[in-house]
Amino acid sequence: MIKQYLAILGCMIGAASASAQETLTFEQAVTMGLENNYDIKIALQDKEITEIDKKLGLGPLLPSLDATYGRTTSTEDVEQQFVSENEPRNINGAKSTGENFNINGIYGFRYDAVVALRRLGEQSEIGELQAKVAIENTVASIANAYYRLSVELDRYEVLKETVALSQQRLDIEQAQYELGGSSKSQYLAAEVDFNADRSQLVSQEQVIQTARINLNELLAVDAEINYAIQDTVLINPDITLPPLLEDAFGQNKMLLINRREENVAYLQYKELQAQRLPYLALDGNYRQSVSNSDAGFLIQNKRQGYSFGATVGINIFSGFTLNRQIQRARVQQQTQAYTLDQYEVQLRSDLHRAYNVYENSIRRLDIEQSNYKVVEENTAIAFDRFKSGLTSYLEFRDAQVNRLNAESRLIDAVYSTKVAEVELMRLAGRIFYQTNEDPVLPGME
Repeated sequence: MIKQYLAILGCMIGAASASAQETLTFEQAVTMGLENNYDIKIALQDKEITEIDKKLGLGPLLPSLDATYGRTTSTEDVEQQFVSENEPRNINGAKSTGENFNINGIYGFRYDAVVALRRLGEQSEIGELQAKVAIENTVASIANAYYRLSVELDRYEVLKETVALSQQRLDIEQAQYELGGSSKSQYLAAEVDFNADRSQLVSQEQVIQTARINLNELLAVDAEINYAIQDTVLINPDITLPPLLEDAFGQNKMLLINRREENVAYLQYKELQAQRLPYLALDGNYRQSVSNSDAGFLIQNKRQGYSFGATVGINIFSGFTLNRQIQRARVQQQTQAYTLDQYEVQLRSDLHRAYNVYENSIRRLDIEQSNYKVVEENTAIAFDRFKSGLTSYLEFRDAQVNRLNAESRLIDAVYSTKVAEVELMRLAGRIFYQTNEDPVLPGME
């Protein structure tokens, strides 16, 4: 049985150098990524847009109110002819003024607006779920990048041990050669192997640097920051498929998005159908006006009062435009239902594939652990025999290479198992079980 907390080869990496660096645990990496990662920030902004759309969707269900005020002034030369007078009356520079103040309120009820509000509510939930998808994908990527750096640091320690062992072999061969107990070819062969191991160590430094840059990119920090990674890789050997399937069909965010998109398609269809129903509009008006004039019989006129009205209407014919829109919405609804069914099949298949990878990785990890113990013991025996002159350098080198390969395979097995586990948690909607907490971000409470 694999231990729950599996330390790769039992190494504590870089204990001396870590004291001069800032230690970064997996939980700290996730927290930093949730705070800094730009994919998450963009997803949260998109979610905010859907929230705004939802709030503004109340508009068609609320009354509208307008207020206007107008004032006019005019100066005119007026000539007026009255029945009672023989001569016309001339008024030069006659002034007239007018003021109007008007408040108009309209309330219209349309059932399609009610359906539209429900649709916007579903779209707001989709925006929130899409933000959570971005968060889960980011956490999964951080987990893979973090543990990749961890195992590459472990691999570096393995190569350092290999170089140290090759250095001891080279020292032995050099001493024997100088004392005449070994040929120069054996000494040179030891030097060639030593340089080959050193070359692998240099190449591994480049791999580590690339892994660091990849992790820093996900954390949205400077690429040159060098965190000390001290976590061991946590492997859960007791994952079973049935609970994962149950959780996935209740918690997988992409599945929940597809379900809500099916609801949105249905509501769009109902919204268009509702446009065939009668609509009601109520309006009320308050008006106040004053007009003054230097010419004419009426030198001042004041009015103020209220008016109310109601309008009932129904669409009779729209050139088949509404019919076409309804037909398209019905087809879109069916398409979205097929899309949901397709994703459910895909999700189930993805879970089975990921679980098969996980199971095989667990089996492989168990084999590599057992094999490493054998190889480690064999290498120690071979080295002792080599120092005693009881075995050739070729046999020792073969044992040394076998140990390096076994260590590398064990490291790869640990990483592949962890990656498979992370993917299972992501598909099942349980990715935050890795950190034992859910994300708390602005707008996600």
